[in-house]
Amino acid sequence: MNLSVKRMVSALVFAAGILSAMIAFYFNISGSKNGIRGNLLMAGLLLVLFGLYFYPTKHHRKIINGLFLFPLLFAFAVTVVIPFLFGIFYSLTDWNGIKFENFVGLKNYITMFKSTDYVYSFVITFIFTIINMIAVNVVAFALALLCTSRAKGKNLYRAAFFLPNLIGGIVLGYVWQFVFNKVFTIIFSGSQSMLTNPNLALVAILIVSTWQYAGYIMMIYVTGLQGVPKDIIEASGVDGANSWVTLTKIRMPMIANTFTVCIFLTLVNSFKQFDLNLAITNGAPTRVLAGKAIASTEFLALNIYNTAIAKNEYAMGQTKAVVFFIILAIVSLTQVTISKKREVEL
Repeated sequence: MNLSVKRMVSALVFAAGILSAMIAFYFNISGSKNGIRGNLLMAGLLLVLFGLYFYPTKHHRKIINGLFLFPLLFAFAVTVVIPFLFGIFYSLTDWNGIKFENFVGLKNYITMFKSTDYVYSFVITFIFTIINMIAVNVVAFALALLCTSRAKGKNLYRAAFFLPNLIGGIVLGYVWQFVFNKVFTIIFSGSQSMLTNPNLALVAILIVSTWQYAGYIMMIYVTGLQGVPKDIIEASGVDGANSWVTLTKIRMPMIANTFTVCIFLTLVNSFKQFDLNLAITNGAPTRVLAGKAIASTEFLALNIYNTAIAKNEYAMGQTKAVVFFIILAIVSLTQVTISKKREVEL
């Protein structure tokens, strides 16, 4: 086939695909119950892909690479980018979950930052994130050292330590709620449940979160420690380095990238903690702050859920979700950047 003819045919196929997709969108917007909308849309997408695939050009390889990436990029756009943009839009309205009537501008954001319960949730989430991130990584690294030592039964230890991570957060939360409310109060006769004290309730969530997640992070540390060349360890022993020096000066610096991954995972997981928070305390107990009763263990994710679902304030809930996403992105990127620089220094 002539090159110019091939280009013309490919362009016509591409144009037909665009036209078919536009007709399908028109039927959808107009509320038509025509049953061929889906067929038109699928045919349009296929024609567009075929038109691009067979179009002769010097950049054909780039087009092919783009076509193979298209499903992933499309899924990412549909599930992340587009909902986030819609979320920003709805946060500027009085959206009630179904429709909106007025644009309110930044009113929702101003009201949100003036809210005592939201500010408290932000602070308590930040405190929980820092403590939980440190606790999980310290415990996980200690378990990883045990599981990579010469101790007998280390494979059994790995399975046992990892097992809590296989239990769903909601189920695990209700089980531990029973343990705190019934088991511990019976064992320590006359004592009150930790979940009735605003400060101890936060400690209880920290204990359960560390118990559940440390085994998963441990497996990543185990992989990193096993990747350290044995000849280097043996050479350090020949040079007279003891176990502590070998650990701090050789093994830990050589798995700096592992620390980056583990800190990132625990940071993100801690900041968006929801299931354990909901199942163990559901924000309880209350404490009085600035003359107002607020939930003492209500983290940001749970605060957003209660605002949108429990209180039916969907616009405000969406506003908090947008800010939550931005804060999480900034904190995560900052942590990764600092950790990467630390890797270079080590």
